[in-house]
Amino acid sequence: MWDQRFDRDDYFYGTEPSQFLIAQSELLQPGLRALVLAEGEGRNAVYLAERGLKVTAMDSSRVALAKARKLAAERAVEVDFQDADLAQWHWEPEAYDLVAAIFIQFAEPELRAAIFAGMQHTLAPGGVLLLHGFTPAQLAYGSGGPPCAEQLYTPDMLRDAFAGLEILRLEEYELELQEGTGHAGRAALIDLVARKPL
Repeated sequence: MWDQRFDRDDYFYGTEPSQFLIAQSELLQPGLRALVLAEGEGRNAVYLAERGLKVTAMDSSRVALAKARKLAAERAVEVDFQDADLAQWHWEPEAYDLVAAIFIQFAEPELRAAIFAGMQHTLAPGGVLLLHGFTPAQLAYGSGGPPCAEQLYTPDMLRDAFAGLEILRLEEYELELQEGTGHAGRAALIDLVARKPL
């Protein structure tokens, strides 16, 4: 499915980073070890690398990864792109200072719980988690995301799932998305920024 989605000349979600990621610029310090999950065509990983972070990015679509590597080369940055499935990803303990999960809402609840636990496990103490996605209100819009309410995020769900972290920001809001043809139009969004205790 993902190979088919990304098998096109243009970039399905564009080549510019998520506005959510740009808004966290004060947290994106050069030299930080960053992990970007289900990164697709590379827009967010490349942005982090441009800001001087040491970036590992994983995705299960070889078509997307080929485009991601091309984008990194065009922008003259290095990213360690990994061909991997999140269901089998090895969560190395305390390996990253920053973990970014931006629109990864393809996981059913059991897998999502495992991913959320893994994200916290792989964060180093003091590390920051950046999670961005759609709320159930997104079902009324045609601007992207899964057509399935159980894969969407609510504040209570995220508060419970990341109770062990210090929540710096948890907010739901609506915004016009302009991210390629994949995310275009009014959207119901939610952001979580949280820090792992020292």
